[in-house]
Amino acid sequence: MESIYECKILIVDDERGILEMTEKILRQEGYYKIYKAGCCREAREAFWQVKPDGVILDVMLPDGDGFQVMRDFRMESQVPVLFLSARDEDENRLLGLGLGADDYITKPFLPRELLLRLGAVLKRVYFPVMEREGRLPVFPVGERSVDLNKGTVDFGDVSLTLTAKEYALLKKLYENRGNIVTIDSLCQAAWGEDSYGFENTLMVHMRRLREKVEENPSAPAHLLTVRGLGYKLV
Repeated sequence: MESIYECKILIVDDERGILEMTEKILRQEGYYKIYKAGCCREAREAFWQVKPDGVILDVMLPDGDGFQVMRDFRMESQVPVLFLSARDEDENRLLGLGLGADDYITKPFLPRELLLRLGAVLKRVYFPVMEREGRLPVFPVGERSVDLNKGTVDFGDVSLTLTAKEYALLKKLYENRGNIVTIDSLCQAAWGEDSYGFENTLMVHMRRLREKVEENPSAPAHLLTVRGLGYKLV
């Protein structure tokens, strides 16, 4: 894995609304390998089939509780687990952490809190060197290589430097690779909160970005336009 967004995340919760909301939060952040379960049985089946890299686990489930599921997981794996529950009593929190959970979040929760806690755990477990050195991924786009540490696109003996806006746009697309990134999200990534009215400017930057990452910018194979919605990197 080159980034935490490639981690497979299993969400276990018996409330459909919580499942869908949590999945949406993760996908908007850039996670794209997401699996869901609504009870202990489904959680165990998904765990053995998917072998997730991280688990967000509810305590109260219809056919048991997350603590027992956690014990079962720990018999086979040290996968990072974040408990997610409406319970906020110290006893339950301590029980979860005592079983080896990596964190414990109580409902209701702020989306940013969930993302920060999950990201911190995944980086600590899977990317300790990258996190310590502050390194960013290097990834291929077709026959070309993008280095987010240097802000360059390299192919053969050629190295093209990304502008600040191109860098921000490409980084956002990479974090959500394979998924559509809306025009609003891209504008916000490049121009911040006050991004209204930059749609035409965005088109110009995307055209210039294609000239750097695509072999044939007029017929792009990797940086695609999704008409009426936005763009995606494949």
